[in-house]
Order: sequence, then C-alpha cells, then structure tokens
Amino acid sequence: MTVHNAADVPAVAAEPSRPRPKERGSATIYRFFVVPTLVINFAIILIPAVLTVILAFFRWDGISAPEFIGFGNFTALADNRVFWRALQNNIIWTAIFLTIPVAMGLVAASLLLILRRGRTLLQAIYFLPVIIATVITARIWQGMIYNPQSGIVGLMNRHGFEVTDPLASTSTALFGVATVDLWHWWGFLAVIFFAALRQVPIEQIEAARLEGATYPQMMWYVLIPAIRPTIMLMMIMTVIWSFLVFDFIFIMTQGGPAFSSEVLSTLAYRKAFFELDVGGAAATALVISLFGLAATFLYLRIQAREGDE
Repeated sequence: MTVHNAADVPAVAAEPSRPRPKERGSATIYRFFVVPTLVINFAIILIPAVLTVILAFFRWDGISAPEFIGFGNFTALADNRVFWRALQNNIIWTAIFLTIPVAMGLVAASLLLILRRGRTLLQAIYFLPVIIATVITARIWQGMIYNPQSGIVGLMNRHGFEVTDPLASTSTALFGVATVDLWHWWGFLAVIFFAALRQVPIEQIEAARLEGATYPQMMWYVLIPAIRPTIMLMMIMTVIWSFLVFDFIFIMTQGGPAFSSEVLSTLAYRKAFFELDVGGAAATALVISLFGLAATFLYLRIQAREGDE
C-alpha cells in the first residue's frame, strides 16, 4: 500500500460558485428598475446634449434648413461685445458667491455648533429662503424692498435719504440681483456646513479650548480644516451654479439695463428665442458647459491629490 503525502496529492480546483436562481432573479429585477432611469437620462440629457454640440456648428433659425458654418458661431461670439460683458458678469457673480455666502455659512454653522438651545429653530430660519420659490422671492424683493414708491427704497427716500432702485442703474443692477440670490442661497450653505461640523470629533474642539484658542483660531486651525472636503465640494458646485444662473436675472432685469446684468444663460436664451439664432445659443451653451467641466475636473484633481496624501 502506497502512502502519499498531502503535498503529492494534486489540488482539486474549486468550482466557481454559480449564482442561485433566486440571486439571478434579484439581479434581473434590479436591472429592470435601472432601465427607466437610463431611458429618461438618455432622452432628456444625452440626446439634447449631443444635439447642442451639433447645432453649435450650424446656422439655424429653428425653421429653415440648418447650414453648416463650422466655427462661425464661436467666431461671432468672440466678436460680440455683449458676450464678453455676459462672461465678465458671470465671473463677477462667481467671485461674489465664492466669498460672501461661504463666509456667512461658515460663521453661522460654527455659531450653531456652539449654541445649546434653539438650533433646530435657527436651522429652519436659515433654510426658509431656500424653499421659497424663485419667482416669489424675486417679486418680494422687487415690490417690498427695491420699489422706489412702495418699497423700503421709497420709504428711505421719503425720509430724506437719496436712494435709487439698484435694478435701474447699470452700475448696480448685477449686484442688486446678486443680493437677492445671496439671501436665497447662504442659508443652504449654513445648514450643509453645520451638518459637516457635527461630524468633527468633540475631542479636537475641547483640546483647542483647553489650549486657549480664540474663536477665529478655532475656526481657522480646527473647524475649517476638518470640513475642508465639504467646503471644496460646495465651492465647486457654486462655480457650476454661478455659470448656470438664469432665473433671478431673467425675472428681475432680463439682463438689463443696457446688458449690465446679462449673463451667459440669459444671452443664450435671448439668441434662441428673440434673435432666432439657435446655433449661436448652442455655442453659448457649450461655453457654459466648458466652465462647468473645468470646475468638475479641478474638483476631481483635488480629490485625487488628497487621496494620494
């Protein structure tokens, strides 16, 4: 009788486990629920995006046959002073919303972290402007604040203060609309930042207090570094949304007076529906998309670098 060692016995390859019928059925059900989402995304996102890219290289008024003109629409944009004014306004808008509401949100969130009572009430107050419809918010500010007869501006004029409607001046129209959107937006950042701050280990905060850190030092050296990923995400989203801004400007000024509050979105709308220049509108939309893609790429690069560290 021959005795074999365990090492001499050839290993038997384990057969791969086959999915059970129940598991296969579950996978089929999951795919079935994913299909409607893919169809909707394909219909309302992918197809319009591809058509926009194609139309950017055609001259088309929406009625007659499209005419291929290559980069003609982009050349026309480069020669259009209104386009450069709109782009400048978008950059100014982005600079405003990357600083003021972010700073306000951070301060409000840190104060909520310190408070022991009334947090829920303050969060509701901060978030209230966000849930009010854009049209209602714009009309409230136009009628109750900026109106030179019946609003706060008119009240100040009747009491001897020389105040003009900011929406009626070419030098203040953009900032007047930005103020309304800022009031509508900063509370959202405050609530997001507060949710992130609540995840900061309490030991870090208590250690900073024991070391005698002041409130600005606590913010700069403890809290802000701890929620940096959240801040970066909100800032990147702010850049994207700043180049997509349309509603408040169109409702309150429609890009006026004299294109002083025109942005790329209102310019694209004007070209498509007033000038019947669908190709120029598509080219403008592509410019907006390029800024959004650049912001997304920057965020991914930052995330990848932090992941490597």
